Amino acid sequence: MAVPRSRVSNARKNSRRAHHAKKPKNTSNCTNCQKPKLAHRICPHCGHYANRQIYESAS
Repeated sequence: MAVPRSRVSNARKNSRRAHHAKKPKNTSNCTNCQKPKLAHRICPHCGHYANRQIYESAS
């Protein structure tokens, strides 16, 4: 098993992990009501998915 020769400083460790931050989720517009929604999910505003009415929304 490999053994490090010396301890890695916090600055080197944290700079290596600089790209590990979470990224915001991408949203797309609903084809029916044009409001933002997450991809591959039913629109929470109008209830459409893949150009079909899945459920009747309350609003």
